[in-house]
Amino acid sequence: MYIETVPNRNSRPTILLRQGTRQGNKVIKRTLANLTHWPNHKVETFRRLLQDEPLAPPSTLFSIEQSLPHGAVEAVLGTMRHIGFDTLLASKTTLNRRLVMAMVAEQLIHHSSKLGTTRLWHTTTLAEQLGVCEADEDGLYNAMDWLLAQQSRIEKKLAKRHLSPGDHVLYDVSSSYYEGHTCSLACFGHNRDQKRGKTSIVYGVMTDAVGRPIALEVYPGNTADSTTLLKQVDKLRKRFGLQHVVLVGDRGTLTQAQITTLKQHPGRGWISA
Repeated sequence: MYIETVPNRNSRPTILLRQGTRQGNKVIKRTLANLTHWPNHKVETFRRLLQDEPLAPPSTLFSIEQSLPHGAVEAVLGTMRHIGFDTLLASKTTLNRRLVMAMVAEQLIHHSSKLGTTRLWHTTTLAEQLGVCEADEDGLYNAMDWLLAQQSRIEKKLAKRHLSPGDHVLYDVSSSYYEGHTCSLACFGHNRDQKRGKTSIVYGVMTDAVGRPIALEVYPGNTADSTTLLKQVDKLRKRFGLQHVVLVGDRGTLTQAQITTLKQHPGRGWISA
């Protein structure tokens, strides 16, 4: 089908919708409709439609003012929701939950400080996706205080999800040196980072048998590794309700003195060097 314009001497041209078919060496035209009464813009649009032309080039409809990267944001947030990270933090959507999710996601996309985080997440769709566009660094620190208050509840959820009676529990202690003078936990002790003259903070991490974190405890920098163990055993028994657990640790954590104490608690096994 096509549109044909037939000129008239004393009046406006006749506009016809026609169909052409070939019969032997001849082309037979058949008129399907008279479009003379149509306005010109409608006829032209119909003509372009029949010729399979775009009715309106995209460049004439809108202009791109900003295009933010989204792929990494979708991958990280999608994974968080798939593993239930959002509901692990809190069952209901709150500003603090969104801020914590945004901080974790931004650390995976662009590792930065809290101030840098509030700037960098505007270079992607992250801030808009989580509704934290107006947040500043003070809001992030407030969210971290909120998260600290939720630690016990979150650890219980993780233990329920990943630990069962008789499971192996991995535990080890490490430390990080500290810059500054206002942290009450920063003390001089064994500095694993080999930073002379720097205080440090000690932290013990408990995981399940495949290494998924269950609980975290932070200690003053002058805390000996072995002295943290019995607190973890007490946490397993009282907070997580596990009566039969095998602890796996190195000789710095599972010393002979700690093993002697463990023997006094039925249902506690250990593996060490």
